[in-house]
Amino acid sequence: MTKLIISPSPHIHSGDSIQKNMFGVLIALAPALLMGFLFFGVGAILTTLTAIISCVLFEYLIQKFLLKGKTSITDGSAIVTGTLLAMNLPSIIPLWMVVIGSLVAIGVGKMTFGGLGNNPFNPALVGRVFMLISFPVAMTTWSLPGTFPALDAQSGATPLALAKFSDSITEMMHTNNFSILNFGIGYMGGSFGEVSAFALLLGFAFLLFRKIISWHIPVSIFATVFVFSGLLHWGDVAAPFFDLFAGGLMLGAIFMASDFATSPMSHFGQIIYGVGIGIITILIRNFGSYPEGVSFAILIMNAFTPLINTYVKPKRFGKS
Repeated sequence: MTKLIISPSPHIHSGDSIQKNMFGVLIALAPALLMGFLFFGVGAILTTLTAIISCVLFEYLIQKFLLKGKTSITDGSAIVTGTLLAMNLPSIIPLWMVVIGSLVAIGVGKMTFGGLGNNPFNPALVGRVFMLISFPVAMTTWSLPGTFPALDAQSGATPLALAKFSDSITEMMHTNNFSILNFGIGYMGGSFGEVSAFALLLGFAFLLFRKIISWHIPVSIFATVFVFSGLLHWGDVAAPFFDLFAGGLMLGAIFMASDFATSPMSHFGQIIYGVGIGIITILIRNFGSYPEGVSFAILIMNAFTPLINTYVKPKRFGKS
């Protein structure tokens, strides 16, 4: 008698794996990471190494001794979390703070919910926001590129902080000698992994080419930010481009908002999710107490992902 085997999808293996996708993300992050190292030097390198080693170590210890289960540090997800956390930090932040942020990212943001695929919030952003609230001075003390040695670098305001107290973004950019080329290359103050927009877009192209992510979330965020920034700064031509290229928008939209576990499953749901992130980002940047709003916007929309998945679904196969 022939047995009929019933199993859940997927029934056809595509050749993808968690490990393959995670290391694909690391390759996509490499250009922006290298630009950060180039401009911010030893501080950026030490911050990255500390975050990666801490995240991998904490994941191993929690799985081995608290959960007493199989360890999964070889899948690359802890390395990605550590890299993204580091890229969201100032290059001159004390390393002990990076260790604490890594513990929160892995221990609270990821392993508390059962590990990879079960976490409702992006772990790297959980760690970053915890650090921003706990260590506000250190998290808002930015080194300027090219000031060496990096551990004693000269500090200065970021473009977003300057724009917060300026009546005209065009005038502010002219006064401080900012240009789209500066933003694209990354020669300015800020988190060392967010400053080079061109390098981040190169990583985005790689992710699309490898089909690791789709265009829906990043593009919907970019379009929403461009439109709403233009409406709020009507007549200030530089404003939409400034909001696109300044701060952590590129890094957040491409590499963190599109996180597999915390973003909606359907394409239409991803567009709704991206529009929400874009609107919240612009509202925080223009009306909130922080000059940046990407991290908070992504975490807020992470919380809405289950709701979006419930009410925004593709048509079932065979249903008219």
